Amino acid sequence: MESIIINSPCKINFGLNIVSKRSDGFHNIETIFYPINLFDKIQITKSANKKLITNNSLLNSEKDNLILRAISALEEIFNTEFNVEINLEKNIPMGAGLGGGSSNAAATLKAIIKLFNLNIANAELKTTALKLGSDVPFFLNPLPSFAVSRGEELTPINFNISKPILIINPGVHISTKWAYENIVPKAPDFRLSDLNNFDEKDLNSLAGKVKNDFEEKCFSAHPLLKEIKDELYKSGAQFSLMTGSGSTIFGIFQNIGSAKRAEILFKERFFTFINL
Repeated sequence: MESIIINSPCKINFGLNIVSKRSDGFHNIETIFYPINLFDKIQITKSANKKLITNNSLLNSEKDNLILRAISALEEIFNTEFNVEINLEKNIPMGAGLGGGSSNAAATLKAIIKLFNLNIANAELKTTALKLGSDVPFFLNPLPSFAVSRGEELTPINFNISKPILIINPGVHISTKWAYENIVPKAPDFRLSDLNNFDEKDLNSLAGKVKNDFEEKCFSAHPLLKEIKDELYKSGAQFSLMTGSGSTIFGIFQNIGSAKRAEILFKERFFTFINL
């Protein structure tokens, strides 16, 4: 095998509780990671030199990106160089709370392992992924999962959203570092683990129960985000929430017709995507 193509998905956080500050400087969280069918496309080909080609100029100029860091991590483990040309078609908004960079890192780890027929234990692969970022282990096998600790302790759950999810990213940059510095950890009022075997008919009842602890500070600093969430509810969303530390907001609708009507309100100004 000389080349491999892999789709790199994104995710939303269906609820995000910041539970406590850890001694290592990170935070303990509780969340449900839910995969979304919006993909970056990555082609990795064996080459004489290492090269990254992408349609995103920000990544072209960024040397320390997660794709190259993922390759470096494997090179360190196997004490060899993996010279490849990486072609990245970037479709997932960057810095959006959708985990696009983390997904690219996980996809690259899996692709290099397959391309060079490497033998690595699952435990070591997961440890390597976590060193790259707290969300990276999820993307090694992106199934709906209840996550705790930094987000790397994952339990697959029976949690399926068959209704359309409208995703809106207004391009507002929110620093994850800033978000965590301004959060006050607390025990959650509602345990997201209770959503295992969740019945979608009860979706409306979760508004106000399932929360993203980052919303209050982020909405205060960027009122546009709250306006988007309020507009989604006015447009008929059964549930709406910010994902990650922002700035993407999603709304879940009863049917595709209502989701498309709501999308019209946003798509001229913002990035939008409907997950089916």
